[in-house]
Amino acid sequence: MTEKITRINPEQLHATPGYHHITVVEAGRTAHLAGQCPIGPDGDVVPGSYLEQADQVAANALVALAAVNAGPHHVVRSVIYVKSDDGPTLASVWARLNASALGPAFTTASTLLGVAQLGYPGQLVEVDLTAALPGGGGPHGGAAGLRGPALFPL
Repeated sequence: MTEKITRINPEQLHATPGYHHITVVEAGRTAHLAGQCPIGPDGDVVPGSYLEQADQVAANALVALAAVNAGPHHVVRSVIYVKSDDGPTLASVWARLNASALGPAFTTASTLLGVAQLGYPGQLVEVDLTAALPGGGGPHGGAAGLRGPALFPL
């Protein structure tokens, strides 16, 4: 089955800065990614600004999506967490992520949240994604050729 993703903005709801109010998915399988953190290959939170951490989060999310043969355009839901209650800071992280290679992921149903704390010391940004997996067939219902831990059919 080929996934079909429809994004909708009802006229009766307010205009958005690029995301859609509703995402409807007709797909056989979805991938629910763990929150992608600004952790580098060495296992440590990357030091730096909100924007530098957003760059690492985007890079990590792209790797996670690729591991299930998906890309940013397959994302059907996103939540961005920023350790801040400052509107301009949240807006700058939103803009940076949207300008990144991960940007198409945020045209879907998206939520941007300012939070008091994230899981790692020094962590400022995290992204939570759900993707409709492309393709069909294969032993994992369209996830043939997956890299990383083995997936088991339900």
